[in-house]
Amino acid sequence: MTLKNTVFVFFMALLAASSTAQARKVQCLQSNGQWQLTVDGQPYYVKGAGGHVQQKKLVEIGGNTIRTWGADDAKAILDEAQSNGLMVMMGLWVQHERHGFDYDDPVKVQAQLDNFRKVVMELKDHPALLIWGVGNEVDLFYKNTNVWYAVEDIAKMIKELDPNHPTCTVTAGFDPAETALLIERTPSIDIYGINTYGDIGGVKEGIRKTAWKKPYMITEWGPNGHWEVNKANWGAPIEQNSHEKALSYAERYTKYIAGDPEMCIGSFVFLWGQKQETTSTWYGLFSESGYTSEAIDVLHRIWREKSPANAAPVIQPSKLNGGSKLDNVEVVAGDKCLALMEVLDPDHDKVQIVVQVIPESTDIKAGGDAESAPLPLSGLGMRVHANQAKFYAPGNPGQYRLFIFAYDGKGAYAYENIPFLVKPRPADAPPARPVAFKRFSMTFE
Repeated sequence: MTLKNTVFVFFMALLAASSTAQARKVQCLQSNGQWQLTVDGQPYYVKGAGGHVQQKKLVEIGGNTIRTWGADDAKAILDEAQSNGLMVMMGLWVQHERHGFDYDDPVKVQAQLDNFRKVVMELKDHPALLIWGVGNEVDLFYKNTNVWYAVEDIAKMIKELDPNHPTCTVTAGFDPAETALLIERTPSIDIYGINTYGDIGGVKEGIRKTAWKKPYMITEWGPNGHWEVNKANWGAPIEQNSHEKALSYAERYTKYIAGDPEMCIGSFVFLWGQKQETTSTWYGLFSESGYTSEAIDVLHRIWREKSPANAAPVIQPSKLNGGSKLDNVEVVAGDKCLALMEVLDPDHDKVQIVVQVIPESTDIKAGGDAESAPLPLSGLGMRVHANQAKFYAPGNPGQYRLFIFAYDGKGAYAYENIPFLVKPRPADAPPARPVAFKRFSMTFE
């Protein structure tokens, strides 16, 4: 061996030793009937967010952990988290049957396992790594329960390669039958991860009726899901506004997450970011441009035990032509419309209100799969003044939503939307407004 090669080998050995020394020992321990996550021997309660953006904001409000669903850009995410003093539940995206993966195909199953082995070897000693997330909602719309054997093989492999970090797998909601499968088929899973929204209140009692004796986390939680809410007569799901969501976040965290210190070792609020899923506002805690919503203020008060320096505006239920979002509002194509809204700002900041009419989304997916967002309509003569917005109904019959956004100019916002139905204009009705309308009277004279 040449001197150059000797130096290189020595350097790589030092690097490997240094990397190993950086690995943190994470354990799930039980004492006096209560489960506790520890990092290097110190208690660690997961105050987490699902998503890896806006990390400094998470730290600001008292969060300590982020969650990913897959290992794309994993090293960069871990490095950024470490620089911000955060830890990571690193997701390994176990393929879904609903996306065409066949868990009766041993070649594909083995290839997936081999790929994850490489990922684990690469990341296992990173100091920001907290937990391995082995799959997310692989049970959604599935029939082949052999997927749980694959999850076990992955978790077992992780334990062989990485004794320092627990394993977790995540189901779509809580189901006792699913829990029984986890117990039977995935003994190498240390933590049960549950994604739950409107049904979160049933987890604490429900899990105790099963034979699951290990800890659990609420790995996604937030507002009522779009499948859990009332719908308009034409099928459009009715979304909570930002204030209604904030109230539910406060109740759900206090009662159902912090409210089970015996078995629940933390949670990940969803979504730490913004995405189109049924609407552009349904799950994201931020606006598309990064404005924070009132739910983030709630987390700040809970985690920091004090109020944020700047509070988000608070929106009250709005009206469209006298009806609320619960009133099945219908209008005639081309008719004049009036929206009334009330927004309060706790800091008395001047609030800018933006009102948009957006077609109802037709690109509805399941399980958080990517959706395309419909664009706001123009040419409706929209005028906003104080707490009123006046506009003409779209000329094309169909389903729409009136979106109301209120920005405080300091990085926070509030929102609400009202689904409404545009009906065809009767043949004997007066003509609708001209297509090339240019003048608009705030009193519709």
